[in-house]
Amino acid sequence: MRIAEFLEKHPAVSHVFYPGLSSNQFHNLAKQQMTGFGGMISFKLKNGDKIKVNSFVKKLRIISLAESLGGVESLVCYPSSMTHGSVPEEQRNAIGVTKDLIRLSAGIEDVDDLIEDLSEGLK
Repeated sequence: MRIAEFLEKHPAVSHVFYPGLSSNQFHNLAKQQMTGFGGMISFKLKNGDKIKVNSFVKKLRIISLAESLGGVESLVCYPSSMTHGSVPEEQRNAIGVTKDLIRLSAGIEDVDDLIEDLSEGLK
């Protein structure tokens, strides 16, 4: 939750997709159905593209780039060229997998360390 709140306030981030945030369109439904909101967060870089995403990922020291987000360590994925890379761009855009989208799986590391890592990556 703290990571989602940090990202939502960051000037380099245009949108955060996380059901725990009251700004999320599915927040009330998630509160009814969930006992917690999980560690998966998607967000969009402001004016983001592959070059900006690559720059962001290269600055990360704790969080690693990976196609699978199923580990205990914190990982990021760039769906546009990784998990959905074979999907035509028009279809990707139609389903929300745009060039500015990043997926984050928050792992078991200290949340303050992860926020600091994200902050450095977003500079």
